[in-house]
Amino acid sequence: MSTKSLQMMAVDFGASSGRAVVGHFDGSRISIQEVHRFENEPVQLGERLHWDFLRLFHELKRGMMKAKQQLGRTPASIAVDTWGVDYGLVDPKGRLASNPYHYRDLRTELAMKEAVQRIPETELYARTGIQSSSINTVYQLFADEELRLGQNEGGLRMLFMPDLFHYYLSGTMASEYTIASTSGMLDAAGRDWSRQVLDALSIPSSLLNPIIMPGTRLGTVRADICAELSLDAMPVIAAAGHDTAAAVTSIPATDSRYAFISSGTWSLMGIELNEPILTERSRRLLFSNEGGTEGKIRMLKNIMGLWLLQECRRTWAMEGTELSFAELTEMAQHAPANASYVDAGDAVFLPPGNMPERIREYCRATGQAVPQSRPEIVRCILESLAFKYRQTLDEIEELTGERLERIHMVGGGIQNRLLCQLTANVTGKTVIAGPVEATSIGNLMMQAKAHGEVGGLEDIREVVRRSFPPEMYVPENASEWEERYRTYERLLVLQKTEE
Repeated sequence: MSTKSLQMMAVDFGASSGRAVVGHFDGSRISIQEVHRFENEPVQLGERLHWDFLRLFHELKRGMMKAKQQLGRTPASIAVDTWGVDYGLVDPKGRLASNPYHYRDLRTELAMKEAVQRIPETELYARTGIQSSSINTVYQLFADEELRLGQNEGGLRMLFMPDLFHYYLSGTMASEYTIASTSGMLDAAGRDWSRQVLDALSIPSSLLNPIIMPGTRLGTVRADICAELSLDAMPVIAAAGHDTAAAVTSIPATDSRYAFISSGTWSLMGIELNEPILTERSRRLLFSNEGGTEGKIRMLKNIMGLWLLQECRRTWAMEGTELSFAELTEMAQHAPANASYVDAGDAVFLPPGNMPERIREYCRATGQAVPQSRPEIVRCILESLAFKYRQTLDEIEELTGERLERIHMVGGGIQNRLLCQLTANVTGKTVIAGPVEATSIGNLMMQAKAHGEVGGLEDIREVVRRSFPPEMYVPENASEWEERYRTYERLLVLQKTEE
């Protein structure tokens, strides 16, 4: 490992905001600093919902300029990560065909129904390991009848969102493995495009680019951008294009006997594997097999996460009471033990709206005590999330046949210390929380690997442990929480029976 200081830049695009950070790696530790933050709002144009790619690329360049100002020199490299499934189409002259569609655009709902007549969801899962959802890239492309039926006569190329940013930075077209794995078109075992899926849905293979592995150098920033921003030559690296893959890379684990939770608006809970689990049981339990760094598979489940609390906070603000997340957590900390729960995987909680009332209605409909006060509602949310984590952990252990010893939690959600402690209590596992900035750190460490300054995952995670010491949460009152979890289980069984 070199002792020279390496100064890199990571750009993380989330579904509602984005930011640019610089990272300093001295060969032993890494530190990060945010240099630019910006909004990422979808744009409704007629009947369609789009991402404003031109604005986002402008913000990317502003971040590059600020990074140079902060460092006093051009960063040693840049890499972009984003959310999954969405993409842009580029014509043979390198022009963006249109602004990329937003995954919440409704054009895919009918298309999905037709697509599963051609290839059943069971077969699709057995090949790709991805849960069927109308937002998946495979259904988005199937919905584009002109492109599909014309067999891509215009010679367009599809680039997932991080690959699209990388292309307009470097001029190189490629599909990075972790982001491509979210599409529902990648063979999970073979780590390449599934010819069977493409043929079944008449999706032209000419749209697709070669799969490259995380940490691949794509080239350098284009000369015109360097001239515009007064930058020196700057390598572009496909680090880990999918934000969750980047976050999992930075988990400071010392062995493989753990589950992970990437905690934020959504909670992504799962385990790292060497090979995917593609059984009918895993499909029915709603697990997906997504690509990770260093050839790993992230078998995970998407859970509603702190979205429930965020929407409550927004509703209460509209009613005239502004409360910080710290204040909400403090209220719940002193609330009495909860007597009602919700299923954090239930789609009823997915849309925005009056979340406190929806929680009350759920409890009322399931014959539970109805939480009235704000502390009671917040406590209901946090305990329900912890119970959902326990349920998911039990399913992971069933599917893998392995008993896991600990849970690593990363991301912004770990700043909610009550949620971390509740997770330890309910699961009976030690929770290791940190780092908060997991996605950016994972992005930067994969860049450091591409520079030859660090080895594989074991080395990366050792650097993270040294740089960001995690916080430990040990289970408390295990027998009490075990009894309460059984009550939660009975509630879910009763609800499914009534449905």
